[in-house]
Amino acid sequence: MAHLSNFCLLAVVLINFFCLGSARLGACIQAVALQGALLALLPLSEHGFSGHTLFLAFAAFAMKGGFIPWLLFRAIREVRIQREVQPIIGFVPTLILGALTTAAAFIFADYLPLLPQHHDSLFIPVSLATLGTGFLLLITRLKAITQVLGYLVLENGIFIFGILLSEAMPLMVEAGVLLDLLVGVFVMGIVLNQINREFSSLNTERLSALRE
Repeated sequence: MAHLSNFCLLAVVLINFFCLGSARLGACIQAVALQGALLALLPLSEHGFSGHTLFLAFAAFAMKGGFIPWLLFRAIREVRIQREVQPIIGFVPTLILGALTTAAAFIFADYLPLLPQHHDSLFIPVSLATLGTGFLLLITRLKAITQVLGYLVLENGIFIFGILLSEAMPLMVEAGVLLDLLVGVFVMGIVLNQINREFSSLNTERLSALRE
Protein backbone atom coordinates (compact mmCIF):
# COMPACT_ATOMS: atom_id res chain seq x y z
CA MET A 1 0.00 0.00 0.00
CA ALA A 2 2.96 2.37 0.58
CA HIS A 3 3.78 2.13 -3.13
CA LEU A 4 0.23 3.22 -4.01
CA SER A 5 0.48 6.19 -1.61
CA ASN A 6 3.82 7.28 -3.08
CA PHE A 7 2.47 6.91 -6.64
CA CYS A 8 -0.57 9.05 -5.80
CA LEU A 9 1.54 11.70 -4.03
CA LEU A 10 4.01 11.95 -6.91
CA ALA A 11 1.07 12.27 -9.31
CA VAL A 12 -0.28 15.07 -7.09
CA VAL A 13 3.04 16.94 -7.49
CA LEU A 14 2.94 16.51 -11.29
CA ILE A 15 -0.64 17.80 -11.37
CA ASN A 16 0.50 20.82 -9.34
CA PHE A 17 3.03 21.65 -12.06
CA PHE A 18 0.44 21.05 -14.78
CA CYS A 19 -1.95 23.53 -13.14
CA LEU A 20 0.82 26.13 -12.87
CA GLY A 21 1.82 25.72 -16.52
CA SER A 22 -1.48 25.14 -18.31
CA ALA A 23 -3.16 27.92 -20.28
CA ARG A 24 -6.50 26.09 -20.61
CA LEU A 25 -9.05 26.62 -17.87
CA GLY A 26 -10.97 23.42 -18.66
CA ALA A 27 -7.79 21.34 -18.51
CA CYS A 28 -6.93 22.89 -15.13
CA ILE A 29 -10.37 21.97 -13.74
CA GLN A 30 -9.97 18.40 -15.04
CA ALA A 31 -6.49 18.21 -13.50
CA VAL A 32 -7.77 19.39 -10.11
CA ALA A 33 -10.61 16.84 -10.38
CA LEU A 34 -8.04 14.08 -11.08
CA GLN A 35 -5.99 15.29 -8.12
CA GLY A 36 -9.07 15.06 -5.89
CA ALA A 37 -9.83 11.55 -7.14
CA LEU A 38 -6.24 10.44 -6.42
CA LEU A 39 -6.44 11.90 -2.91
CA ALA A 40 -9.48 9.71 -2.29
CA LEU A 41 -7.20 6.66 -2.51
CA LEU A 42 -4.82 7.88 0.19
CA PRO A 43 -6.95 7.16 3.30
CA LEU A 44 -7.40 3.55 2.14
CA SER A 45 -3.76 3.03 1.22
CA GLU A 46 -2.47 4.62 4.42
CA HIS A 47 -4.91 3.30 7.02
CA GLY A 48 -6.53 0.27 5.37
CA PHE A 49 -10.23 -0.44 4.94
CA SER A 50 -12.63 0.60 7.70
CA GLY A 51 -15.90 2.47 7.94
CA HIS A 52 -14.02 5.68 8.73
CA THR A 53 -11.59 5.48 5.81
CA LEU A 54 -14.27 4.28 3.37
CA PHE A 55 -16.46 7.28 4.23
CA LEU A 56 -13.53 9.66 3.88
CA ALA A 57 -12.50 8.15 0.53
CA PHE A 58 -16.04 8.17 -0.86
CA ALA A 59 -16.72 11.74 0.32
CA ALA A 60 -13.42 13.02 -1.10
CA PHE A 61 -13.99 11.26 -4.44
CA ALA A 62 -17.57 12.48 -4.74
CA MET A 63 -16.81 16.08 -3.72
CA LYS A 64 -13.32 16.72 -5.07
CA GLY A 65 -13.37 14.41 -8.08
CA GLY A 66 -16.97 14.82 -9.19
CA PHE A 67 -19.39 17.36 -7.80
CA ILE A 68 -17.14 20.42 -7.34
CA PRO A 69 -15.55 20.13 -10.85
CA TRP A 70 -19.07 19.79 -12.26
CA LEU A 71 -20.05 23.00 -10.43
CA LEU A 72 -17.02 24.79 -11.89
CA PHE A 73 -17.74 23.64 -15.48
CA ARG A 74 -21.36 24.72 -15.01
CA ALA A 75 -20.18 28.12 -13.75
CA ILE A 76 -17.91 28.78 -16.76
CA ARG A 77 -20.74 27.74 -19.13
CA GLU A 78 -23.34 29.99 -17.51
CA VAL A 79 -21.03 32.96 -16.97
CA ARG A 80 -19.44 32.41 -20.42
CA ILE A 81 -15.92 32.78 -19.11
CA GLN A 82 -13.09 32.70 -21.64
CA ARG A 83 -11.38 29.35 -21.36
CA GLU A 84 -7.85 30.75 -21.45
CA VAL A 85 -6.04 31.27 -18.15
CA GLN A 86 -4.78 34.85 -17.69
CA PRO A 87 -1.67 34.90 -15.48
CA ILE A 88 -0.27 38.01 -13.76
CA ILE A 89 3.22 36.69 -14.49
CA GLY A 90 4.21 34.30 -17.28
CA PHE A 91 3.74 30.54 -17.13
CA VAL A 92 7.49 29.81 -17.17
CA PRO A 93 8.25 32.08 -14.17
CA THR A 94 5.26 30.55 -12.38
CA LEU A 95 6.62 27.05 -13.04
CA ILE A 96 10.03 28.10 -11.76
CA LEU A 97 8.42 29.47 -8.58
CA GLY A 98 6.49 26.21 -8.27
CA ALA A 99 9.69 24.18 -8.59
CA LEU A 100 11.42 26.33 -5.96
CA THR A 101 8.41 26.03 -3.63
CA THR A 102 8.36 22.24 -4.06
CA ALA A 103 12.10 21.94 -3.42
CA ALA A 104 11.78 24.18 -0.33
CA ALA A 105 8.90 22.03 0.94
CA PHE A 106 10.99 18.84 0.68
CA ILE A 107 13.98 20.50 2.39
CA PHE A 108 11.85 22.08 5.13
CA ALA A 109 10.08 18.76 5.83
CA ASP A 110 13.46 17.16 6.65
CA TYR A 111 13.92 19.59 9.55
CA LEU A 112 10.47 19.13 11.09
CA PRO A 113 10.24 17.09 14.34
CA LEU A 114 8.16 14.28 12.84
CA LEU A 115 7.27 10.90 14.30
CA PRO A 116 9.70 8.14 13.21
CA GLN A 117 7.10 6.50 10.93
CA HIS A 118 6.63 9.79 9.03
CA HIS A 119 10.29 10.61 8.41
CA ASP A 120 10.54 8.76 5.10
CA SER A 121 6.98 9.51 4.06
CA LEU A 122 6.08 11.83 1.19
CA PHE A 123 2.93 13.05 2.91
CA ILE A 124 4.42 16.08 4.68
CA PRO A 125 6.58 17.48 1.82
CA VAL A 126 3.85 16.91 -0.79
CA SER A 127 1.32 18.52 1.55
CA LEU A 128 3.54 21.61 1.94
CA ALA A 129 4.29 21.70 -1.80
CA THR A 130 0.58 21.52 -2.64
CA LEU A 131 -0.18 24.31 -0.16
CA GLY A 132 2.50 26.42 -1.86
CA THR A 133 1.06 25.65 -5.31
CA GLY A 134 -2.39 26.72 -4.11
CA PHE A 135 -0.98 30.03 -2.87
CA LEU A 136 0.81 30.57 -6.19
CA LEU A 137 -2.40 29.97 -8.14
CA LEU A 138 -4.23 32.40 -5.84
CA ILE A 139 -1.74 35.24 -6.28
CA THR A 140 -0.64 34.77 -9.90
CA ARG A 141 -3.98 34.46 -11.71
CA LEU A 142 -6.33 37.23 -12.77
CA LYS A 143 -9.65 35.44 -13.16
CA ALA A 144 -11.74 34.82 -10.09
CA ILE A 145 -12.52 31.23 -11.11
CA THR A 146 -8.84 30.30 -11.41
CA GLN A 147 -8.41 31.60 -7.88
CA VAL A 148 -11.17 29.18 -6.86
CA LEU A 149 -8.95 26.45 -8.34
CA GLY A 150 -6.08 27.77 -6.22
CA TYR A 151 -8.28 27.53 -3.17
CA LEU A 152 -9.14 23.92 -4.06
CA VAL A 153 -5.48 22.96 -4.55
CA LEU A 154 -4.64 24.64 -1.25
CA GLU A 155 -7.38 22.63 0.46
CA ASN A 156 -6.01 19.46 -1.16
CA GLY A 157 -2.70 20.20 0.59
CA ILE A 158 -4.51 20.45 3.93
CA PHE A 159 -6.36 17.21 3.13
CA ILE A 160 -3.06 15.36 2.52
CA PHE A 161 -1.72 16.55 5.86
CA GLY A 162 -5.00 15.64 7.58
CA ILE A 163 -4.79 12.02 6.35
CA LEU A 164 -1.93 11.43 8.77
CA LEU A 165 -4.27 12.49 11.59
CA SER A 166 -7.43 10.80 10.29
CA GLU A 167 -7.36 8.05 12.92
CA ALA A 168 -7.37 10.65 15.71
CA MET A 169 -9.80 13.04 14.02
CA PRO A 170 -13.54 12.56 14.61
CA LEU A 171 -15.57 11.75 11.51
CA MET A 172 -17.84 14.76 11.98
CA VAL A 173 -14.85 17.13 11.79
CA GLU A 174 -13.80 15.71 8.42
CA ALA A 175 -17.38 15.83 7.14
CA GLY A 176 -17.58 19.45 8.28
CA VAL A 177 -14.39 20.37 6.41
CA LEU A 178 -15.65 18.79 3.17
CA LEU A 179 -19.00 20.53 3.59
CA ASP A 180 -17.25 23.88 4.13
CA LEU A 181 -15.31 23.30 0.91
CA LEU A 182 -18.50 22.56 -1.03
CA VAL A 183 -20.28 25.61 0.40
CA GLY A 184 -17.26 27.80 -0.42
CA VAL A 185 -17.24 26.73 -4.08
CA PHE A 186 -21.04 27.00 -4.32
CA VAL A 187 -21.04 30.52 -2.92
CA MET A 188 -18.17 31.47 -5.23
CA GLY A 189 -20.25 30.28 -8.21
CA ILE A 190 -23.14 32.51 -7.12
CA VAL A 191 -20.78 35.45 -6.63
CA LEU A 192 -19.27 34.92 -10.12
CA ASN A 193 -22.75 34.88 -11.63
CA GLN A 194 -23.69 38.13 -9.89
CA ILE A 195 -20.42 39.82 -10.87
CA ASN A 196 -20.94 38.75 -14.48
CA ARG A 197 -24.41 40.34 -14.50
CA GLU A 198 -23.20 43.67 -13.11
CA PHE A 199 -19.79 44.08 -14.74
CA SER A 200 -18.24 43.30 -18.09
CA SER A 201 -15.21 41.45 -16.73
CA LEU A 202 -14.30 38.87 -14.08
CA ASN A 203 -10.71 40.10 -14.05
CA THR A 204 -9.85 40.54 -10.35
CA GLU A 205 -7.34 43.29 -11.20
CA ARG A 206 -10.19 45.44 -12.56
CA LEU A 207 -12.52 44.49 -9.69
CA SER A 208 -9.95 45.65 -7.11
CA ALA A 209 -9.97 49.10 -8.75
CA LEU A 210 -13.68 49.62 -8.05
CA ARG A 211 -14.44 52.42 -5.62
CA GLU A 212 -18.05 51.53 -4.77
